[in-house]
Amino acid sequence: MDIAIGICLGLGLAASCGFRVFVPLLISNIASMTGIVNIGGGFEWMGSWPAFAIFLTATIAEIGAYYIPVLDNALDTISIPLATIAGTLLSVTFITDVPPMVQWTLGIIVGGGSAAVIKSGASMARLKSTAFTAGWANWLIATFEHVTSFVMSILTVLLPIIMGVIALCILGFFGWRLAVRRPHPNHIRKG
Repeated sequence: MDIAIGICLGLGLAASCGFRVFVPLLISNIASMTGIVNIGGGFEWMGSWPAFAIFLTATIAEIGAYYIPVLDNALDTISIPLATIAGTLLSVTFITDVPPMVQWTLGIIVGGGSAAVIKSGASMARLKSTAFTAGWANWLIATFEHVTSFVMSILTVLLPIIMGVIALCILGFFGWRLAVRRPHPNHIRKG
């Protein structure tokens, strides 16, 4: 059961990284420092005061940057690999009691993959908003992403199994949207 809860924690927090990279790291840090969750061996630093200061500063900077026109789209570009790394780190942190090879494989696939797919889908929404509103509606998308990341992160810590299932549904939606967007190779006309 501990492995299942760890996978659900990792999946839910990684999915939250797809909306904001540092919010789930901050929430995990706070949950660890208050004793709500236990961080796996070797990752205890994530539950420390110095990590809190770093994650809080990074969260504030990230949230503020998404309200600056043009910078929000540029930030999306670098956030995809950052979200992948953060999702992997969070998953590996909570998937314990398994051999390291399994731990890191699950962390990369479950955590990194989930964060990358969701971040890519969210980035596509911002690009569409930029194209159709010249960026004027991007603040709405940014606010939605901030709130979603905070709510998902907090609920994942409190209700990991339920949020793991919800994260799978969100992942499926974004995966489907990204797959629908790409034209099939047989449908591409050669000119």
